[in-house]
Amino acid sequence: MTSVQEKPTRTRLIGGPGMLLVWFYGVMVVGAVSRSVYQIATEFDRAPLAYSLSAVAGVVYGFITYSLVRGGETARKAAQICCAAELAGVLIVGTWTLVDKSAFPDATVWSDYGMGYVFIPVLLPLSALYWLRRNRAVTQ
Repeated sequence: MTSVQEKPTRTRLIGGPGMLLVWFYGVMVVGAVSRSVYQIATEFDRAPLAYSLSAVAGVVYGFITYSLVRGGETARKAAQICCAAELAGVLIVGTWTLVDKSAFPDATVWSDYGMGYVFIPVLLPLSALYWLRRNRAVTQ
């Protein structure tokens, strides 16, 4: 007799509102990455910190999107940590851009709390953290 071990099933993170989060994060990946790649390639010397931060934002958005699609408890925890880091980044950079305008000669994705992106950069991690916390309560 052979014993077949069952693989644990992954809890989906993209059901219901989670699918909307994946869509928004996907849009933000495309926006942040394409913007930063263009700016880094054409005018990096103008605002290297701003363009680098936009690239970092794009990578963070990409990782969160991947984690949400992947599903499972480990992916949920990773997404939660990244969303918290994203929110901290938005709050720090947003405040920094308001306090010291000269530090950022050009805007980042997170400048002025994401005003250039209709405040989605500050609302998205808040929504995602709520969803991920709520999702954890459902799966346990």
